[in-house]
Amino acid sequence: MHDDLIARAKTWLAEDPDAETRDELAKLIEAGDVTELADRFSGTLQFGTAGLRGELGAGPMRMNRTVVIRAAAGLAAYLNAKGQTGGLVVIGYDARHKSADFARDTAAVMTGAGLRAAVLPHPLPTPVLAYAIRHLGAVAGVEVTASHNPPRDNGYKVYLGDGSQIVPPSDAEIATRIQAIASLHDVPRPDTGWETLDNAVLDAYLTRTDAVLAPDSPRTARTVYTAMHGVGKDVLLAAFARAGFPTPVLVAEQADPDPDFPTVAFPNPEEPGAMDLAFAQARETDPDLIIANDPDADRCAVAVKENGNWRMLRGDEVGALLAAHLVGRGARGTFAESIVSSSLLGRIAEKANLPYEETLTGFKWIARVEGLRYGYEEALGYCVDPDGVRDKDGITAALLITELASTLKSENRTLLDLLDDLAVEHGLHATDQLSVRVEDLSIIARAMDRLREHQPTHLGGLPVTKAEDLTRGTDKLPPTDGLRYTLDGARVIVRPSGTEPKLKCYLEVVVPVPTHDDLPAAHTTANNLLSAIKRDLSTAAGI
Repeated sequence: MHDDLIARAKTWLAEDPDAETRDELAKLIEAGDVTELADRFSGTLQFGTAGLRGELGAGPMRMNRTVVIRAAAGLAAYLNAKGQTGGLVVIGYDARHKSADFARDTAAVMTGAGLRAAVLPHPLPTPVLAYAIRHLGAVAGVEVTASHNPPRDNGYKVYLGDGSQIVPPSDAEIATRIQAIASLHDVPRPDTGWETLDNAVLDAYLTRTDAVLAPDSPRTARTVYTAMHGVGKDVLLAAFARAGFPTPVLVAEQADPDPDFPTVAFPNPEEPGAMDLAFAQARETDPDLIIANDPDADRCAVAVKENGNWRMLRGDEVGALLAAHLVGRGARGTFAESIVSSSLLGRIAEKANLPYEETLTGFKWIARVEGLRYGYEEALGYCVDPDGVRDKDGITAALLITELASTLKSENRTLLDLLDDLAVEHGLHATDQLSVRVEDLSIIARAMDRLREHQPTHLGGLPVTKAEDLTRGTDKLPPTDGLRYTLDGARVIVRPSGTEPKLKCYLEVVVPVPTHDDLPAAHTTANNLLSAIKRDLSTAAGI
């Protein structure tokens, strides 16, 4: 076993084109570090949810140039097998460690496989890449990003020519092509032959962002903005300037790209502490709202002042606000969300006589909804211009929520006032999450097994009226690893995260609110219920 491991590591070492990871692996082999080698060679990074994501380092269980070249070669083989030979593949990348290298390797592989490759001019938000695919008539797109993962991670997100991320069976077909690559020496990688795009594609995207706003809307709301050490700043500032909004006040410490993300433990606006610097800046400048992007700027977080303190709005709250704003502007078309998001969107759509769809988790599903006009997911993802970007877009979402804040400001109202109105009209839809990050993935599998074997009958004192194992699929949803419990006035969904080592439980309670005077009591009732459900669920799952 030990000899076999060393032999596999040496074979990998002989193919590795990257001096940095070669040196790292050579030292592990020399030291005979069997534990570390076993971890890196225990399998291969799985080409899954949207592609690849993992920690940077040497070996098949890490993100590195060898893994990326193989992935690119598998994608190229898939495209050629589908008759796309000579088609354009457009490649974008963020500012993480190795992202530019991975983008260049992908361009070389595509060129060597007889496809045309075009690389975006510099690190740019993921939505710019998603836009560029359809704008340029590409057959596929690749974005090198790990989104809001920790600094040591990177990833590889794949889109097909419709501009949305891959879904089954394409992912499995590409994975099969990747596995079929025997050696890196079989993959042609010329040094030239691809195009590096200029800023014309970015200008076209920015022109498109103007279209999400109403022509004569107020543009007065003042913002504090953080790019969370990512690539959003320049594009967001350009979009806000074009729209005529006041220039956002930047959180200077987090404004420019930095792959080490020095001021945050996790560069995700949802994580505790990530917004502290933005809150501090807001206390100094007293804006109308805070806007945050995640590092690749496909997500948008919003914070508001409530009783003198700043607080993050939940993704479901922003999702409902944007929906109400679009309805108010006369939007037509289907409103869609994932099953883990708040059912309030369905109520808003129903009242406005608009079609409504629920999908599996992930924008790869939401973006495929027929006739989509607006889609959102509770994890801070919003698609407000599906004809331009068939994915979540943190830039256009920021524009639209700032337009809404400006409109309300002109009426001496706030985003919180509109949320109160929605609660009175449709019931208070309060959501929360029980999220457990693990080192050992078997903990997640055990929790799911335990819930399947010992199905809870009550949660938070409410009877479970319906329990669904989503691995079997439903009449509207394809199979997925998840459990859904319907309670009397509440809903719970439990699923393993598709991108991080986390078990995620999504809770929602709905409390009727007869009048505005009943809001404080409704919030208390909802919070108590959510706490009780969370406690009982945690016990039931053994986490």
